[in-house]
Amino acid sequence: MLGRKNLSKGIKVEVGEKEAAVDAFVIMEYGIRIPDVAAQIQESIKGAVERMTGLTVVEVNVNVQGVAFGSEARDEEHRVR
Repeated sequence: MLGRKNLSKGIKVEVGEKEAAVDAFVIMEYGIRIPDVAAQIQESIKGAVERMTGLTVVEVNVNVQGVAFGSEARDEEHRVR
């Protein structure tokens, strides 16, 4: 994997009375269009949080912490489940 070895995991959320901000920490698979996938992640998280909580999501930051190559991506996917 290309990237840092000491990685943060998952999602961090800051919640106020009416608003929320989300930081997502991800590892992308080699060969994908990172800006496109990051935008899809932002939209999905924003929509889900707003529907589930009624809060306004003011920002969703997608932090790409590494790029996995081939079998590394599949191994990471199985380990997370």
